Amino acid sequence: MGRIVAACATSHVVMDPAPVRAQAQRVIEGFQRIAAEVARARPDVILYITSDHMVNLGYRLQPAFALGCADSYTPLGDMDIPREPMAGAGVFADGLLRHLDGAGFDLARAETLEPDHGIALPLRIINPGGRIPVAPLLVNINRTPPPSPARCYALGEAIGAYIRSADCRQRVAVLGTGGLSHWIATPGMGRVNADFDRQVLGLLTEGRAAEIATWSTEHILENAGNGGLEIMCWLAMAGTVAGARGQTLYYEPIESWFTGMGALAMNLAAA
Repeated sequence: MGRIVAACATSHVVMDPAPVRAQAQRVIEGFQRIAAEVARARPDVILYITSDHMVNLGYRLQPAFALGCADSYTPLGDMDIPREPMAGAGVFADGLLRHLDGAGFDLARAETLEPDHGIALPLRIINPGGRIPVAPLLVNINRTPPPSPARCYALGEAIGAYIRSADCRQRVAVLGTGGLSHWIATPGMGRVNADFDRQVLGLLTEGRAAEIATWSTEHILENAGNGGLEIMCWLAMAGTVAGARGQTLYYEPIESWFTGMGALAMNLAAA
């Protein structure tokens, strides 16, 4: 029987710190707190749930979800991230993919991926040196239509069921990344909806992620922008530990980064 030993979520971008040094420092400290949480948990595998920035999932093929099943990954190198290989969790990912297929989720199987900043940037701090094998799960928020909040939460529940089954036998850290509110290359770019972001953080840390799962995609788009759809990844993470409460690690609305930045960690000891 496997076990989820850590479950966290974080925004996944860092931009010019010069205009916002104090806020930028709190963002980095948020990454470091997640790194400490993961280190304490001693996972065998990191299941990393995030979006793709039109790098691996383009216009020609648009699956709702894709799971990386490789044994290693080399980052794309965007945002000046070094192209240093990281270990992949191919065996774990293969077992998860097969379980999800039986549970009614048809994930695309990715035999190779080039992780962009959404994966590679936070892991520079959370998983230095790429030592812990990573299974990247891409939620395609750029798809029309994107997977719904209800579907993402249900996917998380199915993932949690697999990890806790006798078929897994791995200690797994689950990370959901992206968001929070931001509008990218659309009217309103640069806007941050701090009230919405704090509502999301509050519901998740209160163990009420199922309420977010009832929202429509249109509601999130209106209140958090197209980039805000990345909270689907947080929702999938929360589904893996359904009902667990947590704590906000930080929240910073940084308009010069075009993003409401935040992070949280779930309290699994009380789950």
